[in-house]
Amino acid sequence: MDSFLFQASVFLLAAVIAVPLAARLGLGSVLGYLLAGLVIGPGLGLIVATDDIQHFAEFGVVMMLFIIGLELEPRALWDMRHRLIGLGGLQIVLTTSAILAGGMALGLAWPTALAVGLALALSSTAIVLQTLNEKNLMQTNGGRSAFSVLLTQDIAVIPILVILPLLSIPAFVSPGTFLQENSDHGDHGTDAHHAAMSLVEGLPGWGAALVTLAVIAAIILAGVYGARPLFRYIHAAHLPEMFTAVALLIVIGIAFLMMLVGLSPALGTFLAGVVLANSEFRHELESDIEPFKGLLLGLFFITVGAGIDVESLLREPMTILGLALAVILVKGIVLYGLGRAFGLRKRGLWLFTLGLAQAGEFGFVLISFGRQQSVFSADLGGRLLLIIAMTMLITPLLFLLFDYLNKGFSKLTESAEEDAIDEEGPVLIAGIGRFGQIVNRLVRSAGHRTVVLDHDIKTIQLIRRFGVKGFFGDPTRPELLHAAGIDSARVLVAALDDPKATTKLVAYARRIRPDLHIVARARDRTHVYALYQAGANDIVREMFDSSLRAGRYVLENVGMSEFEAAIAEETFYHHDRRTIRELAQLWDPSIPPAENAAYVARSKELERELETELYTALTERGKQDAA
Repeated sequence: MDSFLFQASVFLLAAVIAVPLAARLGLGSVLGYLLAGLVIGPGLGLIVATDDIQHFAEFGVVMMLFIIGLELEPRALWDMRHRLIGLGGLQIVLTTSAILAGGMALGLAWPTALAVGLALALSSTAIVLQTLNEKNLMQTNGGRSAFSVLLTQDIAVIPILVILPLLSIPAFVSPGTFLQENSDHGDHGTDAHHAAMSLVEGLPGWGAALVTLAVIAAIILAGVYGARPLFRYIHAAHLPEMFTAVALLIVIGIAFLMMLVGLSPALGTFLAGVVLANSEFRHELESDIEPFKGLLLGLFFITVGAGIDVESLLREPMTILGLALAVILVKGIVLYGLGRAFGLRKRGLWLFTLGLAQAGEFGFVLISFGRQQSVFSADLGGRLLLIIAMTMLITPLLFLLFDYLNKGFSKLTESAEEDAIDEEGPVLIAGIGRFGQIVNRLVRSAGHRTVVLDHDIKTIQLIRRFGVKGFFGDPTRPELLHAAGIDSARVLVAALDDPKATTKLVAYARRIRPDLHIVARARDRTHVYALYQAGANDIVREMFDSSLRAGRYVLENVGMSEFEAAIAEETFYHHDRRTIRELAQLWDPSIPPAENAAYVARSKELERELETELYTALTERGKQDAA
């Protein structure tokens, strides 16, 4: 029973049963897929050979990186350069060094130990990104840091593949070591390995480099200049299925081109996605690829579960599990230290640490390649594959641990660590409640960048669920404002819920930036006066405009025409603005307004002037209509 239809039915049935059950139990879809593979593979023996299916399923990772690229503008990628080079590069170097030292301590020769370190330093792009998206954690500080490291690791696969053959040694260490008991080379797929199509095979180094650069340049140029004409041509056919065909052609075609020059297909499709991120067809591409990505990623996780060598695990359960936990511990220590060094705290630090502590799917590729190049013995390679699979199987449990820790952090909102702010913009918005979010949406939709700050962690988490980037912290703290770019910002929007905090923020901003334009949210008329004295340029009472519009509706329904009601509304608006400016000169914060004689007297005079202005405006309009 190894027909394609039978295997497809088994995979789909296992996914349909296990994944919803795992999701309902709060375990997440990834663990559901892994457990489904474990049941139908080693458990029931329904699926035996998974290599061919796994190669097919790896396109799920390729499609996922393409979609992530679509959501990243080139400018955003450039802004990540420090994390890509610093955080990602250091993670690979330090983790490899730590595992190298551990491998040599266990009896491995240094070339073999180095190869093991390089393979295990890489984390699972598929599991981590799928889980981050599923839990809406991608836009958090820890999620963005994890993505930067994963992207660096994907790029690092290329030089690692070059380095591995150089680590080949003629004889392996003695079979008495802790990791390696038999040096039986066997065939293990080596004889079945055959040369694939390649554009760079047989070329000198400089020739291969030129061909590789030409392919990458062709992908970029095709995305910039060819995508729009192609999609317009397809759109003219009015056949929705053609959009799906083109989306699949882009992903599969670019993956094939990258394989021809020996590069990672996932890296190539990610690059294509970034190039197409500014295209008007971005959302169409994303919606067409998303269903295929989800199914193929699920298939990939099932094949990982089905490929676990349970017999070897049962022979040495403590050894394999202990080594898997050791890998997670070593990587976790390195990640925790780097996270703190790069400013991650609390939630972000633990998400970064626990999320990337496993080995990844590229480890399968590197171990298999290393066995073919005589870097690993057959027995050592098999154990490493099992260790990688076990760390991936444990990863969803680490995310459950993060969820538990996150609930504990949520109870400590007042003492929560502030986010490390890694970007600046011309508009700084302090407060993203019902007032600030409207301002933010309008400004961003008009094409201007904003930096959002709020002291309420729940509000920040809420807007992140909708894809809006925000930073947690107290906007009245000077160091946070400077980190957010107040020294170079053009506009500050003070929209905090607390009137005193808003006034304090405006006063500080005006003191350090006399040239800064400040738009402030006021609770009421008295708050307007305080903000006026603090130095705000534009002051908006949070209920004024909506109340004024409601008053116009009342006038329209008590006998006025729409035009007359509009005149009354406009007259009231301009009079009130002038009134506010005059009364602000008389307002004294040390005296209640009702006890300020000059303030009360001028208020009464201005109210009588309003009645006169309204009567005059409506009368003049009546004369114009009569004429």
